[in-house]
Amino acid sequence: MFLVSFEGLDGSGKSTQAHLLAAWYRERGFEVELLREPGGTDTSEIIRDLLLDRERRIDPFAELLLFSAARSQMVTEKVRPLLEAGVVVICDRFFDSTTAYQGFGRGLAEPVWLNAFHRQVTGGLVPDRTYLIEITPELARSRRQGRSEDDRMEASGEEFYRRVYDGYRWLAESESDRVRCLDGSGSIQELSETIRRDAEALINGTGRAGSGNAATI
Repeated sequence: MFLVSFEGLDGSGKSTQAHLLAAWYRERGFEVELLREPGGTDTSEIIRDLLLDRERRIDPFAELLLFSAARSQMVTEKVRPLLEAGVVVICDRFFDSTTAYQGFGRGLAEPVWLNAFHRQVTGGLVPDRTYLIEITPELARSRRQGRSEDDRMEASGEEFYRRVYDGYRWLAESESDRVRCLDGSGSIQELSETIRRDAEALINGTGRAGSGNAATI
């Protein structure tokens, strides 16, 4: 079945859209599992707590490895078995977040190296579709105002988020067959309708080449 991921800056509205798409699939009779990154399994949730704890000082490369470890566990324990059982899997973040946040944001590794590394982590599993909800770092920051205290990642600073934004722009251009870049500044409903139209094409087999199963490279 399909593996769909949602990406974007913190505050982009990607989690809202992931929930709305999951509901839309269920209305059409599909079995759906919605997972978050990092997280999705007991082990991955423990790693999530470590990564988001503001009191912890984590080396940037260790951060990349921790995110990837949580992803590997989730893919092995949840994503692959669910796909094999015919379930639509929707991930609130997947490996593109690591490219944008750790690759570009932290400046840790070149995209080509990260691309190969991600395939090792996931055993070659690649989303059928990725929805990148694009907003500027300034809009993202304004949307986060009024929330409870920023977590460790959200507290990384304006220049960091500008580099992450650039990373997502690079992804949208370099992987345009898979990544759909969508304007996140409009209404929730308008964005949801755009995503549903593309999801309908994916179901009908007109949204991508291939068998309709999550791509494995």
